[in-house]
Amino acid sequence: MSHCVTRPSWNRVSTVAWRAWDDRLVTASSPSSAPRLRDLALLRRVRDRIDREYAQPLNVEELARGVHLSAGHLSRQFRQAYGESVYQYLMTRRIERAMSLLRIGDASVTEVCFAVGFSSLGTFSTRFSELVGVPPSVYREQGADVTAGMLPCIAKQVTRPVRNREVQPAARS
Repeated sequence: MSHCVTRPSWNRVSTVAWRAWDDRLVTASSPSSAPRLRDLALLRRVRDRIDREYAQPLNVEELARGVHLSAGHLSRQFRQAYGESVYQYLMTRRIERAMSLLRIGDASVTEVCFAVGFSSLGTFSTRFSELVGVPPSVYREQGADVTAGMLPCIAKQVTRPVRNREVQPAARS
């Protein structure tokens, strides 16, 4: 029975676990963390709205009004939480969708531009080139080759624009 956990060590483990859980509850319920959690919930609502309505004309003021924040506060909090501005997140989302449409559809670049919420082909091409590294027409030609034989869910991860950095990769040492 040497492989069994002895009573004293089990008590120690349960005590350490209980203290960690208790600390988590105290931290989560402390007055200073309540506004932070509320802000994070509001930021998720903004991000979810952008994900749903990316093709609509959206601006920071309108998004802020929707969650009862000032535009400046929303901008600061969003950048702090996600590492990019509201506008950058919106552009990244639109470009992700455009990449998908260009890979799998037969719509023209202009049709894709308007379908994802841009009102100018020039702005679309510029933003697309900044994020993806090639113009939309070149991407369309290369896109099918890059994702040939991949499942759509994997193709989406492989072809995601570089700027989307909600979670920073862990540093290897």
